[in-house]
Amino acid sequence: MKPVSGKRLCRLLEARGWIRRRVRGSHHIYAKTGSILRISVPVHRDEPLKRGLQKHLMKLAGIEESDL
Repeated sequence: MKPVSGKRLCRLLEARGWIRRRVRGSHHIYAKTGSILRISVPVHRDEPLKRGLQKHLMKLAGIEESDL
């Protein structure tokens, strides 16, 4: 799996219709209209997300590896 930074994942979420609701510290909280899910993305400069977290966030958002 290609490592992705928090900034890049935020751009992918916004392109798929997710809306940033708030920022608390370094965590950006995203929501989608009509969904009860909330996705919290840690944005730490351009550091890549850890593999397990990245996989989990991509699964929640419906992002495939080919979309990276």
